[in-house]
Amino acid sequence: MKSFFCTLLGLLPAVGFAQGKNFTMAEAVTGLGSTLAVETIRGATFLSGTPLLQYNAKQSGKDVWVRRNLLTGVLDTLPLTRINQSYFGGDTLKALPQLNWLPNGRGYFVRGNKLYFAQVAMPETMRAELKELRENAANIEVASETGWVAYTIDNDIYLNPPSGTPVQVTSDGSYTIVNGQSVHRNEFGIEGGLFFSPKGNHLAYYRMDQSPVKDYPVVNWGQMPAVSKNIKYPMAGDSSHQVTVWVYHPQTKTTTVLQTGAPLDQYLTAVTWSPDEKYVLVGLLNRDQNHLRMVQYDAMTGQPVKTLFEEKSDAYVEPQHPAQFLPGSTNEFLWWSQRDGSMHLYRYDLSGTLLNAVTKGDWLVNEILAMHAPTNEVLISGTKDGAMDKQVYAVNWKTGKMRRLTQGAGTHTAIASEDGQWLYDTYSSNTVPRVVSIINTRTGKSETLLTAKDPLTGYNRPQVQDVTLRAADGTPLYGKVILPTNFDPSRKYPSITYLYNGPHVQLIRNAWPASGNLWYELLAQKGYVVFTMDGRGSSNRGLAFERATFRKLGTVEMDDQLVGNRYLREQTYIDTARMGVHGWSFGGFMTTSLMLRHPGAYQAGVAGGPVLDWKWYEIMYTERYMDAPQDNPAGYEDARLSNKVKNLKGDLMLIHGTDDDVVVWQHSINFLRSCVENGVQVDYFVYPGHPHNVRGKDRIHLMQKITDYFDEKLR
Repeated sequence: MKSFFCTLLGLLPAVGFAQGKNFTMAEAVTGLGSTLAVETIRGATFLSGTPLLQYNAKQSGKDVWVRRNLLTGVLDTLPLTRINQSYFGGDTLKALPQLNWLPNGRGYFVRGNKLYFAQVAMPETMRAELKELRENAANIEVASETGWVAYTIDNDIYLNPPSGTPVQVTSDGSYTIVNGQSVHRNEFGIEGGLFFSPKGNHLAYYRMDQSPVKDYPVVNWGQMPAVSKNIKYPMAGDSSHQVTVWVYHPQTKTTTVLQTGAPLDQYLTAVTWSPDEKYVLVGLLNRDQNHLRMVQYDAMTGQPVKTLFEEKSDAYVEPQHPAQFLPGSTNEFLWWSQRDGSMHLYRYDLSGTLLNAVTKGDWLVNEILAMHAPTNEVLISGTKDGAMDKQVYAVNWKTGKMRRLTQGAGTHTAIASEDGQWLYDTYSSNTVPRVVSIINTRTGKSETLLTAKDPLTGYNRPQVQDVTLRAADGTPLYGKVILPTNFDPSRKYPSITYLYNGPHVQLIRNAWPASGNLWYELLAQKGYVVFTMDGRGSSNRGLAFERATFRKLGTVEMDDQLVGNRYLREQTYIDTARMGVHGWSFGGFMTTSLMLRHPGAYQAGVAGGPVLDWKWYEIMYTERYMDAPQDNPAGYEDARLSNKVKNLKGDLMLIHGTDDDVVVWQHSINFLRSCVENGVQVDYFVYPGHPHNVRGKDRIHLMQKITDYFDEKLR
């Protein structure tokens, strides 16, 4: 009996096998975002409090706003030329702006440091009121009710009232003191640092003191001489920054500090205002990330009112969302938690009482889209109908009764009207490029706005097989095999495995194109078999699946990828002497680990932006999955790759951006030092001026470099 098995879930159709043209490298790398992009509807948004949907379109080659009345079906349009004529007096706007709609019927958009509040009257004109913010304004937030505008200049906060003189809220911003911006290196779902209260009367904000964190140099090699710029980079086991939450009261021009207490290096997450603006809820997560307290604070005094609930784990607790109050209630809210093994919603009140679990089961909630108050329903997206799909559901927050709103197996990405009455649904699957629909959530009636044509018609497309393998503990592992075009089962082909296999990433989904990436298809056109699979440790499969790697990164994930390696080796069409592996970031760590910890499994590897020693990666991420180095020295040493360079068999190339402030350049530089000391030859390439990912036109160069390397070593 084999230790794994494979199930063919289906041979997916492709257009024009062994016919048509092959992709250029530019098409394979950037085509889906440019010349080969799937037709879509851009800028779709619901107008608050109305049955109106607005989106961007083209009519007779001209950019227009389209406003659709969802009750009557009436369409109004407003051309970009008329917008420019009526307000800007020329061709100032080169493209239609994305409007963010406010409850008062106005929208706003930002151009540089200029903020425009727009009153749109279709089909005639748009009038816009200009608010010119200070130069270099960033992190702009608008209070929807009051019209106050908060933003940062460098590391200080400024506040523009609806009329009158701007207010400087903070004045201590510096290299070490950061106000009003994202903290904890964007972990814990944190995307910003300015939080207006629901009615816009108060502004909560993060203040981060980075002085305990050591400086780290990032060198600009484009100047003569080169210039070193220091950043604050908190490495695992070292000192972390210290964060507090402050509340500014514009009416009195006073500030309150929430008394979050010690230890100072705890994480402050899930900042949430109560609807009546009396309280701020903050999740206090300890440095070990295994104990969360959700605390209610008095917004005026800063004093804690009570701890509403606690969550503990023998591994980690990872809050990723703020609380969300139910419509019309100042007391009840929904909380996201993985406490029962999957990400689900729980209904609480401000006494700290758990009223009920809203969702449950062996599947995950991915998003909250809206609330429909008359039926006590929350609209969510989730994986109830399969981990590779995403559907939209309406769930009664009191009874848990659930109904599915979207149709068609695949990936549904939706936005909802504020009242939960309407869904704007974009759907794709392995075989469906894109269908855009409007769904009435009450009646279930759906109207199709767009059925996109396949932009890849006429290209030489490969066959794609979905496969399910089994991990050592029996866990199903989902993957894809992309066969060479002109596939002949009697031949032997080289193979390339692309992987990531780290937290918060899922590669295998039921979405278009079936291959997942046109670069994979280019490789197939060149005669490669391409394999990719999500092993344990990756996302969207529940807590046990993700936590299987806890304290031992680079072990369980390797075992799962080796299941894929063995599967490939058993296929008669695979040349087992010509097998390659490639990944970036965590995938770069995986690639290097496979080449060094399991020498001979692959003959060539390309590792991009790789983590090579977890002690040199950031505190928040690393200590969640590995604990601190002081508490898990064996795990860190086992995962360290510079002490394993002598194991290399085959060819390995490392690639790094010189300005990488995520996986800092030191990882690969010190790895190279170890290679030199041990007489081990590896290949190396850097991208000057690029941070963690190589983007823009240079990405074409990157993927050509990787492809050429595999061609040299495996063909």
